[in-house]
Amino acid sequence: MTIITILRHKFNLNIVSQVHSHVFKNSRFSSNFAKHAEHKELDKIRNIGISAHIDSGKTTLTERILFYTGRISEMHEVKGKDNVGATMDSMELERQRGITIQSAATYTLWKDYNINIIDTPGHVDFTVEVERALRVLDGAVLVLCAVGGVQSQTMTVNRQMKRYNVPCLAFINKLDRLGANHKRVINQMRGKLNHNAAFIQLPIGLENNCKGIVDIVSQKALYFEGNYGEVVREDEIPADMRAEVNDAKQELIEHLSNVDDNLGEKYLNEVQILENDIKDAIRRSCIKRTFTPVLVGTALKNKGVQPLLDAVLDYLPNPAEVDNYAFEGKKDETVKILLKSERNSKNPFVGLAFKLEAGRFGQLTYFRSYQGMLNKSDTLYNTRTCRKVRVQRLVRLHANQMEDVEKVYAGDIFAVFGIDCASGDTFVSVPNSKISMESIYVPDAVISMSIQPKNSKDRDSFAKGMARFTKEDPTFRFEFDVDNKESVVSGMGELHLEIYGQRLEREYNCPIILGKPKVSFREILREPYQFDYLHKKQSGGAGQFARVIGIVEPLPPDQNTKVEFRDETVGTNVPKQFIPGVQKGFMHMCEHGQLSGHKVSGIRFRLIDGEHHCVDSSEFAFILATEGAMKDAFREGSWQLLEPIMTVEVSAPMEFQGAIVAQITKRGGIVLNTDASEGWFTLVAEVALNDMFGYSGELRSSTQGKGEFTMEYCRYKPCLPNVEQRLIRDYQIANNIVVAEVKN
Repeated sequence: MTIITILRHKFNLNIVSQVHSHVFKNSRFSSNFAKHAEHKELDKIRNIGISAHIDSGKTTLTERILFYTGRISEMHEVKGKDNVGATMDSMELERQRGITIQSAATYTLWKDYNINIIDTPGHVDFTVEVERALRVLDGAVLVLCAVGGVQSQTMTVNRQMKRYNVPCLAFINKLDRLGANHKRVINQMRGKLNHNAAFIQLPIGLENNCKGIVDIVSQKALYFEGNYGEVVREDEIPADMRAEVNDAKQELIEHLSNVDDNLGEKYLNEVQILENDIKDAIRRSCIKRTFTPVLVGTALKNKGVQPLLDAVLDYLPNPAEVDNYAFEGKKDETVKILLKSERNSKNPFVGLAFKLEAGRFGQLTYFRSYQGMLNKSDTLYNTRTCRKVRVQRLVRLHANQMEDVEKVYAGDIFAVFGIDCASGDTFVSVPNSKISMESIYVPDAVISMSIQPKNSKDRDSFAKGMARFTKEDPTFRFEFDVDNKESVVSGMGELHLEIYGQRLEREYNCPIILGKPKVSFREILREPYQFDYLHKKQSGGAGQFARVIGIVEPLPPDQNTKVEFRDETVGTNVPKQFIPGVQKGFMHMCEHGQLSGHKVSGIRFRLIDGEHHCVDSSEFAFILATEGAMKDAFREGSWQLLEPIMTVEVSAPMEFQGAIVAQITKRGGIVLNTDASEGWFTLVAEVALNDMFGYSGELRSSTQGKGEFTMEYCRYKPCLPNVEQRLIRDYQIANNIVVAEVKN
């Protein structure tokens, strides 16, 4: 038992600040943490993520959690005056900008429970960091700003939690801010996020008068005293809040009764409902994702963090309470199997590599263990590449610090050095295993920019940096554009690409030039086009012969980013061994359209009939025949361009509302919704990504630096005629194409 745990038991306190300096002078403290973490039973483990919209206080909250659990000796701020920065923002760029760029993992101990924590970014540009964190976590804390409430990235994070079926608690943060209103936030959770949510805590005062919180379940007032709020004092509920607390408790019981049969039966039969009944009902319904308990506090002012940690232990699931599945290939079918989470070596090891990072000692691969046990020096097999690797070093992570361990068990999050793999690979301890786990969802890139090193002597450093970044981040893509003879990077937004440009300069001493961003337009067919193409070539000996007959048709508008191939042939006119050749030819032609050189999407290629020759036909001949048919479709069909539309959310003081609406309208945006409260307004609009470049600087200058905006991909829609004509003309000029007329 550590010194902190002894003091907790002796003084009934969550932490005692005076012992911090003594504890952290002891070099054995880190090894004690590792030792405690190794031997935990499954019900003593929690794997949680902290997710939210930008500037909701995720990293500040994580800093407080680490301090109160004794993991760090002193707290630092995200934008601190001491130039140290928050523990989890270990990258120099993160500390300089005051934002989280990479998800950071750590683990800590609270009341003898081992909590693995992943702090995630809030910007939509780094959304893949949130995706891969939620993929491997058992529960999450959704942080909401008491002033901003439910914002655009909150909705994105909520969708990601739903995708991976992750139970969550909600924590309404920043109650000390001017305009804080926790009741408005919970109404937004119910309305915008469709959560069955209810308070399990209420604040004692708001803004400058925020004194503490009331625990509705235990019916106690909690005050946070001491220099850093480390002493939690229990007291009676203030007399002027008793009626409000009783109403909130009744509301909590009603919301729980609607989704929990046990509590609902007691409520209907008017049986007395005890504290443990409510706690058990919250846990059951929270794990099923049918109820979201809402907690309150202010991390910056050190209020409400310790009760949040208690709620994580009480209501979020341990690894044994979450069903994790893998897919096993058997002959012609794939079988879904349930992984066993016992923390022993009875079952073979199964783990998922969810993140890659270039560390000081080579590639660092983040893992989540789902089954079995892994020892240092064990051999693992990558089920995708079938390669064998030896585990030479096992570490637990604390931001950018590492602590060596000898073994890890099911439910642990850890990292391994020296394994060459891709993000989303499954590793097992049994050779020739056909088991694989579902990988993460990777969204398509929405913005591209030309990139080149300033100095030609830096090309080697440039190549190394790009190879590393594209391997670490699946949403960051790098390719050479043969048509325009330039290197192109693609990503999730301007900030995303700008950050990687700065990292190249800082980490590889390679200054770069980023060109004007290029948007990922799409080319789509307006109406069906029937084709009948014969490819015939004779040049002595065996020739080439292939004929394809069918229809190229547009898909419905809600599927305009997809490409489909259908084989509808009957008989042997086109032998089945040549069908893959037809598909390859079609997919190859979809890479570059004829109007603007962008990808073709939203079309279905239906192969209905054809013809072959018993000697001269081959797969290559059918590839060429399909390419010829598609060229005819490009030339004679009716095509149009699509552009990505973004959902833009702007928040600023009310005095700037007119100017911001005018800016959005000038950029061709459609205002969907406006919401005003406490002197601030939020505007939601749909704007073409092509019209959003440079908006960040314009917003800052027109709102005295007070406005902020976020945007995320919504859908593709047809371009305006003037935009389409300009894109076609620019493409023709750049590629020296002379076209008399484009058929529309």
